[in-house]
Amino acid sequence: MSNEVKTPGRWLGELPGSLFDKGGPGRRGLTFPRWDGEPAPALPASVCRAKPADFPALSEPEVMRHFTALSNLNHHIERGMYPLGSCTMKYNPRLNEQVAAMPGLADLHPEQDVADVQGLLGSLLHLEKALCEITGFAACSLMPAAGAHGEYLGMLVIRAWHQARGDGGRTEILIPDSAHGTNPASVAIMGMVPRQIASRPDGRIDLDALKAAVGPKTAGIMITNPNTLGLFENDIAEVSRIVHGAGGRLYMDGANLNAILGKARPGDMGFDVVHMNLHKTFSTPHGGGGPGSGPICVASDLAEFLPGPRIAQQADGSFTLERLPGADDTSIHAWYGNVGVCLRALAYILRNGRDGLKRVTECAVLNANYLKHELRDVIEVEHADGCLHEFVATGRGWKDRYGVRTLDIAKRLLDYGMHAPTVYFPLIVEEAFMVEPTETESLESLDRFVAVMKAIRAEAETDPDLLHGAPHHTPVGRMDEAKAARDPDLRWLGPCNC
Repeated sequence: MSNEVKTPGRWLGELPGSLFDKGGPGRRGLTFPRWDGEPAPALPASVCRAKPADFPALSEPEVMRHFTALSNLNHHIERGMYPLGSCTMKYNPRLNEQVAAMPGLADLHPEQDVADVQGLLGSLLHLEKALCEITGFAACSLMPAAGAHGEYLGMLVIRAWHQARGDGGRTEILIPDSAHGTNPASVAIMGMVPRQIASRPDGRIDLDALKAAVGPKTAGIMITNPNTLGLFENDIAEVSRIVHGAGGRLYMDGANLNAILGKARPGDMGFDVVHMNLHKTFSTPHGGGGPGSGPICVASDLAEFLPGPRIAQQADGSFTLERLPGADDTSIHAWYGNVGVCLRALAYILRNGRDGLKRVTECAVLNANYLKHELRDVIEVEHADGCLHEFVATGRGWKDRYGVRTLDIAKRLLDYGMHAPTVYFPLIVEEAFMVEPTETESLESLDRFVAVMKAIRAEAETDPDLLHGAPHHTPVGRMDEAKAARDPDLRWLGPCNC
């Protein structure tokens, strides 16, 4: 397969208008069946509209074409490579979508009697046990709806454990400067104090700084392992000894679990709690704000503080829901969590099996190291030693020589049909460019990414203004992202009686 990089072509499509601009009188894409039951009583006039809402009237093809056109405006994993560092935008098998959509699972309601949802409860308990085996822990809660939600629950569990021991004065959580940004936020939002720990020049935790920071206020430490530089914390056993010796607990941010899946278990490293991003590691289309799931697994002495109700299997094989006495203050979500995401994850785990999950990690790490090697003369890599599933490069050389920022590179990649790696993060790297190819990209895909990066490098050398104005060939050009976030315009300003 040729990896020749062709000049990007202009986008020739048309921006779809609003649904209110389409359709016509009398069109409809849905016909309701005739109601032959008892007539319903009329609603009081005080709660009825004076006239019908001016909703658009469209046929089914018009609706389908509209939303398909909208989807074509976005970059997604089915269109091209999406090497978003620390967020694991891998391709997810359609089989898992089919499992989650099975009527016997998708059509259930959380308020149905336990006797009606035995199959679902059995599936969720199976997932809990699988996640405990993968991470090396004793108990699991599927309740958190996202990774940061899992962080929050993990902190609640650690705080509840300290308080149950009469040790409520432990209010500090130590966090390395290479941590995910949600870590200090999760600590602060529950009233504890995040305390930053410096990294060594090699990008790993500074043990001397850690020893100086621990004390009677230390409730625990939050560590991402491997960290956000894609490096494994080689001294994790010593970190565990130091923190446990000071009376604290170890929390692992499992956002980078792809790098150690089937190879190493957080429970064996000395951690007490871990959250997993099921939507990153175990399938589910990720991006656009969801869906997500961030269950946590905990050591045996923390299990009683997990929120309820908990699924339990009885001697006759049936499943029940039980509450634990210490879990009153840790409930953070209704019912069983994001069930659809959990079912996708279970399908992914069962389909791959023990050996397959290990292979996922091996391929993810191989792909990342391959890209790191092939890009060594294109963009400077922050740490020269081997990475795991992702690595962080720096565009400071591009900025100094050509006046081109990593944001410019990111926008230009869109012109070539590829999403950009993460920029701006981690904050400890100037002009960060964080690459995670994932295990689902082929060698040809990786080689094309390298070829595109070389082409953009040549453009930066000869015509940096081309990159400053990128993207040029997407439906929408570069926007003021700060203004879009702070002052979004989401209104339809046409005539409407609604």
